[in-house]
Amino acid sequence: MIGLRKYQEALRHRDTTDRPIHAAQKRAKIHHLGTDGSRKERTPIVLVPSLVNPPSILDLSSRKSLARFLAAQGHDPWLVDWGTPGPEDAMLDLAGHVEQLLLPLLATLDHPPILVGYCLGGTLALAAAGPSAARAVVTVATPWDFTGYPDTERERLARLWNNAKEQCERLGYVPMEVLQSGFWALDPARTIRKYAHFAQLDEASEAARAFVTVEDWANDGPPLTWAAARDLFVRFYSENATGTGSWDVMGSIVDPAALACPTLSIRSTTDRIVPAAAAPILQERLDLGLGHVGMIVSDRAPATLWEPLSAWLSKWDRCC
Repeated sequence: MIGLRKYQEALRHRDTTDRPIHAAQKRAKIHHLGTDGSRKERTPIVLVPSLVNPPSILDLSSRKSLARFLAAQGHDPWLVDWGTPGPEDAMLDLAGHVEQLLLPLLATLDHPPILVGYCLGGTLALAAAGPSAARAVVTVATPWDFTGYPDTERERLARLWNNAKEQCERLGYVPMEVLQSGFWALDPARTIRKYAHFAQLDEASEAARAFVTVEDWANDGPPLTWAAARDLFVRFYSENATGTGSWDVMGSIVDPAALACPTLSIRSTTDRIVPAAAAPILQERLDLGLGHVGMIVSDRAPATLWEPLSAWLSKWDRCC
């Protein structure tokens, strides 16, 4: 495939960004991407990424960064980095990621935060909202009701897990390659289309460089702990623990409808990774027509998602 070969051979242009570390909790860190002024005047807005790919999608480059855009609008953005799990983390399930990593990081902030969770990060943000006394919660392309996935896709993921679980249990983690074969295969037609389109681009163009950067992100990422993967494939995809109200974090069932703070669900009507029907039902909803990754980093993302998100956050992020 010409497009795939062209991607593999492409030059990499690294646009590194400075992410000061505010605090660490075991392997996880939280970075402050705002200014000293915004920290004093605005509520911290904590971007919670998925566990499946690196957090850099929310701060991809100087030109494609939701986090930097929010800072430029006067908000006070922070970014969670889950880090890379070690052998000691094998039995850390999804609830444990909230209880042992996310909540301790949030406790280091000066004020209760607004949580903005992307993909599985939104699921974890909903679980952390009550215990952290969050001022508001936004979920972006977040899975919650797993019956919103087609039965054929849930069955395919169940087969993938059944084939991989014994070896992964011995390892103590699920490699990125296994996760990628499961989740990105939810939209195989798009994979073919995107490489066919890339084959037509001038490799020196901004569009080609952006494609390579996003694809490098999509093909990268730490493994998922054994227990977290078991939760994801069995308790979530197969049993729909979140959608049926049987997921317990900090001794309580996670119920988005019970949150007292303002909540917003941003979902895409064209997302195959997280179908719109799988998104949580929150107080407010914003529907987009961009894909799972495109809603964050495409050329249309600023007008379609970044700006409406900033406007919504402005209603709730004034400190004191």
